[in-house]
Amino acid sequence: MTRGAGDGRDPGPHDRLPATLLEDSTEDLYENAPCGFLSTLLDGTIVKVNATLLDWLGHRRADLVGRRTFSDLLTAGGRLYHETHFAPLLRMQGEISGIALELRTADGGRLPVLVTSTVKTDGDGEPLLIRTTVFDARDRRSYEEELLRARQESERERQRLRQLATTLQATLLPPALENVPGLDVAAYYHIASADEVGGDFYDLFPLAAGTWGLFLGDVCGKGATAAAVTSLARYTLRAAAVYDPDPAAVLGNLNTVLNHEYSGADDPRFCTVLFGLLTPDGDAGGFHITLASGGHPPALLLRADGTADHLPTPGGQLIGVLPDAAVATTSFRLAPGDTLLLYTDGLTEAHTAASGGDRYGDDALLGFVRSLAPTTARRTVAAVRDLLAALGSGVDDDAAVLAVHAPRPGRPATGT
Repeated sequence: MTRGAGDGRDPGPHDRLPATLLEDSTEDLYENAPCGFLSTLLDGTIVKVNATLLDWLGHRRADLVGRRTFSDLLTAGGRLYHETHFAPLLRMQGEISGIALELRTADGGRLPVLVTSTVKTDGDGEPLLIRTTVFDARDRRSYEEELLRARQESERERQRLRQLATTLQATLLPPALENVPGLDVAAYYHIASADEVGGDFYDLFPLAAGTWGLFLGDVCGKGATAAAVTSLARYTLRAAAVYDPDPAAVLGNLNTVLNHEYSGADDPRFCTVLFGLLTPDGDAGGFHITLASGGHPPALLLRADGTADHLPTPGGQLIGVLPDAAVATTSFRLAPGDTLLLYTDGLTEAHTAASGGDRYGDDALLGFVRSLAPTTARRTVAAVRDLLAALGSGVDDDAAVLAVHAPRPGRPATGT
C-alpha cells in the first residue's frame, strides 16, 4: 500500500494529484468561475480579467487589458454613480459590496450585475490595485421586474375591488333620505375599510296613511356574503312594513326570512336591527314613534330640555338566529325640539387612544350626546361624524348613524 511522503499515513485524494494539475485547476477556477473577476490599477485601468466576464461582455482580452478602465465598461448612469459614490466610498473604506450596476456588452446591450470591490495593499498598507468580483444579476433583474409587474397588477386589482365595493355599498343604502314633512332627518355612513363592503344599513320611507318607517341595522361580517344579507334585510323590511307596519311584526318577518335562508348554512348569518314607525302627533306637533329592537344597541333620545337618555329595549334577540326571536318594543313621543339618534356598534366599539385602546363605549356616547342636546338631526350627525374622524384608526368597523328631529314651532324642518 502506498504511503504519504514520509508521514506514515494513507495519501489523501489531493496527494494523488500532480502539482501541475493543481496549478491548472487554480487557473481554471479563476478563468471559468461562475462569476466575473477583474483587477485594475488605482486609476481603474484593467490589468487582469477572467474568461467568464469576457464571455458575458463579448470582448476579447486584448480589447480590455491595458486599454480600458472599469468605468469604460459601465453604462452612462453607472459611470456617474461610480465616480460620485462607488469610487469615493471604495477609497475611504477599502471595500464595497453588493452594488447594483449595469455593464455595456460589446454589441451595445446591457448586463445587470452586482459588484463587489476590495483594495489590495502592500505590507505597509499602501494600495496597489483593486480586485473586483462581478455577479450576473439577469435572473435577479427578471425576478424583480416580474415582482414589480405582479405588484402593479395587484394594485390595479385592489383598485377595481375598491371601486366595486364602493359601488355595491352605494346600492345597499338609499341615495337620499325621504323628505318627511315636519321632520329634520340626517344620516352618515363611515366606511372602515375601502376594500370591503360593510354590513350596516339604514332607510327612511313612506307608508300608508301618513306614517313613515325607518330602520337601521348591522349584519354580522363583511364582504360579498354580508352584502347579500344586507340587501335581503333592507328589502324584506320595506316589503314587510307595507304588509303589516307594526314594528314587532316587521322584525318577526325579517327573522323568519333570515332564519329560513341561513339557519342550515355552514356560515349562518344574522343581524341586529331597530325598526321604527313614525306617525305625526296631530295638532300637538312632533311624532309618535314605536321602536322595535332585535338585539341592537338602544337608540338615544336628545330632548328639547337639554337632557338625553337611552331608550331601553331589553330582551330583543339577534334577528335570524332563532326561529322565534324575541323582539323588544318601546313607544314614546318625539316632541318638538327632540332628536332621535340610531347608531351601529362600530361607533361604540371603536378604540380610543386616550384610554389606552379601550372601547369608546355606550356611556361615553351618552355623555357625548348630552353635551349636544338640544340640537337638530343635521348637527347631531355632523358631531358624530367629527367624533369618528377624531377616533381615526381606532374605528375598525363600519359605523352608521341615522337621526330624526322634530323642529320647534316656527322653525322649518331641514333635510340632509
